[in-house]
Amino acid sequence: MTKTTWKTILFVFLTMTIAVSPIHQMGSAEPLLDTQSTDTVFYPNRPDLPDRENESAIFIIETKENHSALEAIERVQSEIPSMTVRKTFTTLYNGFSVELLRKDVERLKSLECINRIDEVAYYEPSLDESVPFIGGDEIRQMLDEEGENLTGKGVKVAVIDTGMDYEHPDLKDSYYGGYDVIDEDDDPMETKQEQGMPTIHGTHVAGIIAANGKLKGVAPDAEIYAYRTLGPTGMGTTEQVISAIEKAVEDGVDILNLSLGNTVNGPDWPTSVALDKAVEKGVVAVTSNGNSGPNLWTVGSPGTSTKAISVGASTPPMRVPYLTLGPNDDHEVPILPMQRSQKWEFKRSYPLEFVDLGKEEDYEDKNVAGKIVLAERGQISFTYKAKIAKKAGAEAVIVYNHSDGEFAGMLEEPVDIPVVSVSKEVGERFKEELNKKKDVFIQTIYREEEDFIAPFSSRGPVTHTWDIKPDLVAPGVAIDSTIPRGYLDLNGTSMSAPHVAGAAALIKQKHPDWTPEQIKAALMNTAKPIVDREGKEYPPHVQGTGRLQLLDALNAKTLVYPGSLTFGKWLRTDSRLEKTVEITIENNSGERKRYTVEPPFQVPDGIQWKVPFSLYLSPGEKKTVPITMDVFPSVFTEGIYHDVIKVKSGSETVRVPYMFFVEEPEYPRLMAFNFEQKTEPQTFHYEVYFPGGADQFGIALYDPDTFQFIKYIDVQSEIDRGMFEQDVSVEGIEPGIYKALIFAEKEGHEDTIVKDIYIGGWEQLD
Repeated sequence: MTKTTWKTILFVFLTMTIAVSPIHQMGSAEPLLDTQSTDTVFYPNRPDLPDRENESAIFIIETKENHSALEAIERVQSEIPSMTVRKTFTTLYNGFSVELLRKDVERLKSLECINRIDEVAYYEPSLDESVPFIGGDEIRQMLDEEGENLTGKGVKVAVIDTGMDYEHPDLKDSYYGGYDVIDEDDDPMETKQEQGMPTIHGTHVAGIIAANGKLKGVAPDAEIYAYRTLGPTGMGTTEQVISAIEKAVEDGVDILNLSLGNTVNGPDWPTSVALDKAVEKGVVAVTSNGNSGPNLWTVGSPGTSTKAISVGASTPPMRVPYLTLGPNDDHEVPILPMQRSQKWEFKRSYPLEFVDLGKEEDYEDKNVAGKIVLAERGQISFTYKAKIAKKAGAEAVIVYNHSDGEFAGMLEEPVDIPVVSVSKEVGERFKEELNKKKDVFIQTIYREEEDFIAPFSSRGPVTHTWDIKPDLVAPGVAIDSTIPRGYLDLNGTSMSAPHVAGAAALIKQKHPDWTPEQIKAALMNTAKPIVDREGKEYPPHVQGTGRLQLLDALNAKTLVYPGSLTFGKWLRTDSRLEKTVEITIENNSGERKRYTVEPPFQVPDGIQWKVPFSLYLSPGEKKTVPITMDVFPSVFTEGIYHDVIKVKSGSETVRVPYMFFVEEPEYPRLMAFNFEQKTEPQTFHYEVYFPGGADQFGIALYDPDTFQFIKYIDVQSEIDRGMFEQDVSVEGIEPGIYKALIFAEKEGHEDTIVKDIYIGGWEQLD
């Protein structure tokens, strides 16, 4: 890759920052910018910390299939006696976790018994209206096989999260036990003030599933088992998550809910593998899809698990504010409120004032009292923008994106002023109007809306397997539920997943012998496809099969699984190809039924389908049938193709979305980049994840003011897929903050991240 090429790319990307969220890992410096931004400045660690190579870290080790974990441990301990074995995973994940010096990892990689080694990643916790909306009230009088009302009675649901306030009046009767993976005891209470930063997330999730008091969850009589996996900071590691999954499976739970995730779009990440194994053991696994939307390829592990039910976020019935620039403005702009700010409830117009980035100096010589301020995203956090605006007397803050598209934001602490986000395009249009005339007023119009995809909801597909994710969506915006000592509404796919976990509990009560595959099929087959504001159906890698419909899922007469299909990837240079996938059709009714399998009616040039003409199934009977796609790849242009296959019986139709790719898809070629200084001056360590490997990779350094190329920090080639890490020396450079262009190329496709990084010696620290 030539210097000129990357200098040209830098010019483009310095004006359009790519939204790629880092994995949360121990040792990362705190970002100085807003929590959603990628323009993060990383400062070196303290000089009194040990050299990173001689620093101990925790790793998850997977052993090969023909070796047991205990055998591997014995072999590894003989090789590295100083290593400490932390946990052994035999229920779901054939392996163990260890603590050892980073420099010893290379010695482990050469051992025959070792399949893969992953340093622990860190995870974060990625009713009143939402439960009735999905059909919760309608099923209260339905009966299970024993004649009991369908309330989730007798079904064990594990909430793997920050713990649970089991003393909450709405949850005390729903709590049946659990475990604290953090403190290794039987008390999974949420973190309290005296233990560190208090948490609320797990209690909120548990309430959506099984609150039974002032609020009613989806399955109010389900038995909640809480597993405190994320500690006082709301963070947890791969090791802790796998430990909690294994403990819950060993405890005999029926359903797992994991409202957590990282940013690694990899199906073979250890937590995703552990969930697949849990499902194979008969446990229904439900996980949030992530809050890194609206870009594609943003679903992270464990939402990438093939066999788990991954859930995206849709909107329940809501009164949605739209902004206009007065009565003659034809453009109505939807806004996305930031969590922990006041609600936007204005009933009259307010003057608009542009305040650049919203820093204190941007308010000099400006009177914003009684006005709504418009600020560009970046450089300081959303919280600081809000506090500064509040101090200056502003009525509200509108933050517009610094890159294309919408974004979701959250304040670090409550601020009593409305703070909302809009797209870059909207922000620039507002600025343009302010440049044209002195007085511009913001007017609010309210619309009753439902069933839109939340902008923050992560999108699929999944790299490598090319699976469609999410599997379905459920309400995840302004969801009111329980928290310690009270109630609060929160946003996120973390709120969507427990709606589906509660629904799965009801299905399990009604059909106690159903497998996780059947329960997943009932939920996916009956979901309602939803459309965007222009009336166009969201693609399957955005909504899965659609929005959860509880009553229809409980009354499903036909099951088709898997509920979505992938036909993989083809190259345009390939000759005519056939690929066959299989679906199982199951007659869950009391009568014999005739089924037909119908591919899309309008078949594009280059595709021919081979499906069974028809088949008959008796009550309770099921049959696996092949579906063959015959393709001429050269006919197609590069891209993602998707549509729906329909399985019909009389008036009943089950939609099964499918997807295939022509040429290597445009997924991010690199993600989760982390850059840290070691104790030696001018020596650094970086980590980056390659979803599909990389033909070429490099880190180029530029002057932050002139954008002039300085040097390459590192260049690598032919890198395998997975996490890659390296130490580099950066010599002959004055201490300071520089622009780093991190680039990767795979099969002719290039991807880039731009970051501000600090280069310097310890003598530069105060």
